[in-house]
Amino acid sequence: MAFNVHHVVNRDSKIWHTLATWPKIELHRHLEGSVRLTTLVEVARTHQIELPTYNVEALRPYVQVTDQDAANATAFLSKFNVLRRFYRSLDVIARIAYEAVEDAALDNVRYMELRFTPHALARQNKASYQEVILTVCEAVEAAEREHAIRVGLIISVNRHESVTIAQRVLNAALEINCPKIVALDLAGKEVGHSAQPFRPLFRQAQEAGLHITVHAGEWDGPHNVREAVEVLNAERIGHGVRAIEDSEVVRLVRERKITLEVCPTSNMQSGVVPYLQNHPLPDLAYLNVRTTINTDDPSLSNITLTDELALAHVGLGMPLSTLKTCVMNAAFAAFLPDAERDQLIADFRSEMGLNDTLYRPPHI
Repeated sequence: MAFNVHHVVNRDSKIWHTLATWPKIELHRHLEGSVRLTTLVEVARTHQIELPTYNVEALRPYVQVTDQDAANATAFLSKFNVLRRFYRSLDVIARIAYEAVEDAALDNVRYMELRFTPHALARQNKASYQEVILTVCEAVEAAEREHAIRVGLIISVNRHESVTIAQRVLNAALEINCPKIVALDLAGKEVGHSAQPFRPLFRQAQEAGLHITVHAGEWDGPHNVREAVEVLNAERIGHGVRAIEDSEVVRLVRERKITLEVCPTSNMQSGVVPYLQNHPLPDLAYLNVRTTINTDDPSLSNITLTDELALAHVGLGMPLSTLKTCVMNAAFAAFLPDAERDQLIADFRSEMGLNDTLYRPPHI
């Protein structure tokens, strides 16, 4: 049975409403996992996509993790087989990107980095990588104008696909030169797929001014975290929770000031962590690793960032002061120019009632 955050978190509780008022930062959210179910139904009708049902509630088991799903990577990733069928046109991509930003803003997320996989989106509608990337950039810019949120975009490529595909995607992103694009991410199947072949590509991205974040230490062990840092020069690690299994890797991420983009509900639902009480987020925070809290795929998991913060507090026993530290870690780790990051940090310190003596990131 897959983990259901709503068995732990009560949205009618005082603590949930308190956390809902907090300004928030999201560093790890996938566009493809941020689709409204109502939008899926409307797109299916418009594009004549055959669905097992056109009732929103009845559709949930096909595109969201439910109590009836197994808690493993296969069940978790199978939801994308249905979700990615909906990207039938650039207009649909634009709508979903706009709504993803709008939904984050409604949860009081003030700064978000939204990642997407141009290759996966392009092959659904035969658009070019350039067209897909430009469409997402323009939709996000439109959403920013309407809502109190700022967004950076992260281009994601998969380690289980060819370096040639990844190179074409990076070339397209660099050609467009959209200022919204802040980083390159390596995602996909960790087991059996080393990051080593992608080393020249990520060096090129970094030389072009992009930041680097890498999915690692999720479905494979801490050695992948080490490889991401030492081979790809990752500044942040997507998930990274299995770093806790190797004290030398924990030391490495601390010494290199690497930030972990932790996604607790996703880790539970995909079988990375078998039991909530075993989730390493509290231990990583206690060890002064730079940890942040994120949703990963909010639609797929039926969660908000407020839910994730509430889960960390109620389900993992993390005090509110530690949650504030996680939020501030995210501010310090934002892929922004120095002056803009400093302003983000100052704004969040002010809104959260902190000052320089109350919060500094570990090993600043």
